[in-house]
Amino acid sequence: MYQALYRKYRPKNFDEVVGQTHITATLKQEIDSGRIGHAYLFTGSRGTGKTTCSKIIAKAVNCPNQHNGNPCGVCDICRGIDDGSILDVTEIDAASNNGVDNIRQLREEANFTPAVTKYRVYIIDETHMLSVGAFNALLKIMEEPPEHVIFILATTEVHKIPATILSRCQRFDFRRINTQVIAQQILFVCQQEHILIDEDAAALIARLSEGGMRDALSLLDVCRSNARSSDVENAEYITLEDVRSSAGLAVSDSLFTIADAVLKQDVPAILREIETMFQNSIDFEKMCVQLISHYRSLMMAKALKTPEEFVPGLVQDTEALSEQAARYPMGQILYSLTVLQDTLTRMGKTSQTRTEMEMAVIKLTNPSLDRSVDAILARLSKLENQLKNGVFTPASAAAPTTSAPVSPAGEAAPDTAPQKAAAPAASTVPEPIPTPSKKEVVVFAEWPQVLESLRHSNTALHGALVNTEAYRYQEIILIDCDDPFFLEMIRTNDYAKKSIHQALIAGSGRDWRIGPFKKDQYQTAKKDDPMEDILSSAQQLGVDISIEN
Repeated sequence: MYQALYRKYRPKNFDEVVGQTHITATLKQEIDSGRIGHAYLFTGSRGTGKTTCSKIIAKAVNCPNQHNGNPCGVCDICRGIDDGSILDVTEIDAASNNGVDNIRQLREEANFTPAVTKYRVYIIDETHMLSVGAFNALLKIMEEPPEHVIFILATTEVHKIPATILSRCQRFDFRRINTQVIAQQILFVCQQEHILIDEDAAALIARLSEGGMRDALSLLDVCRSNARSSDVENAEYITLEDVRSSAGLAVSDSLFTIADAVLKQDVPAILREIETMFQNSIDFEKMCVQLISHYRSLMMAKALKTPEEFVPGLVQDTEALSEQAARYPMGQILYSLTVLQDTLTRMGKTSQTRTEMEMAVIKLTNPSLDRSVDAILARLSKLENQLKNGVFTPASAAAPTTSAPVSPAGEAAPDTAPQKAAAPAASTVPEPIPTPSKKEVVVFAEWPQVLESLRHSNTALHGALVNTEAYRYQEIILIDCDDPFFLEMIRTNDYAKKSIHQALIAGSGRDWRIGPFKKDQYQTAKKDDPMEDILSSAQQLGVDISIEN
């Protein structure tokens, strides 16, 4: 019988566990030194190794040939725990055994000494599914457990575990596994199974798994079934298109095409693309998720100078994202994300997912159909972007200021309104409008230190302010930045303003009022004497300085 890849390549010891070194090193040290806890709590997203590590602990604490905290894997106890023939290690699915009677039965069994092993180990998977009564029954035995009993609780929703249970466990948080680490493991498994796979295909499988190794290997199994034969010793060959087809994904080019059509307000092009996807049996819920991911990538590319760390993917996709993000206003990106998130929520409540998708893209191309605040901000952002690029001309600018009435014959009709007396010729020359004087500002010398502090506290805002200048006018710091993303955040986002104020305190030693630098209102003061800066700073600090010749 064929064995699924995620079962075949399940780690047998701590050294084989991928991406959880911070946990496996601690557990190995505890077991090797004999300081074994009576209760452990493993929490994290699916497929990150919680149940696997639970079984490795069960083997390691009972293995007679344990070495450096790892079980030997070849003794009768290790093999018996692996195949489930040793009843001293019990795995309970709390999703289907969540009643108080199930936990009472566990309590009765726990009082008996183990038959074969040194410890009775109870692995309770999906612990958050236990009822209130079951938690109360479990709490009693976890308070004063027999010396031969170890509890291992695994859950994906730790916030549902009562605090009384949490306080009696050693908690370990399993992280999502890095995409590159998963891709390397996929390549290793394919090498062992004599499967040829493109590196781009392995990278896409890793991205789709969202940090879960089990999901990655399960998807590899599906791709293997759809793989074509290779000329090299009849090996199976998996390409990037095989992965996309197996996962029911839209082609990456389609996402860029839709995003470009949204920017150009080309509704027919988008609807044609959706029709093509419908004919290819693309799942529209997955397509919506992909579009959300695409616009998130655009947001990162727009906000950061080097978005590669936050947008893992193929090199050519990253370059195309940066190019497309340069043409997208940030406000429109954020509005698109809001619309798509709402659409995805509605898709879960209806079978007409295609209609929901078509409604969403039409709304994206024409925000005027939406009266929400996000839609209004998107329209304002688009206007600001047009003004900045010089492509927007107000209608009033092109319209003539006066027009003579035309008679039915096509000739200018006589003006029947009384005419004013002609003014003297000299008075027809308009008087020059006095130019208002600009306020003088000085360069804020501590701005580089402020940006360095902001880099650690708010990465997105720091990316928008890189290579900018700041000026001081009285008690105000004026930031010279034309990025619409920054201007929108400084107007509407309290967290962004708080981040700047904290960075100002860290970088300059005091807080300031902040605002945008407007070139038509301020000018940089010209200073002939560099001592003026020193005198100004001394006055602010209350230091009395006198200059003598």
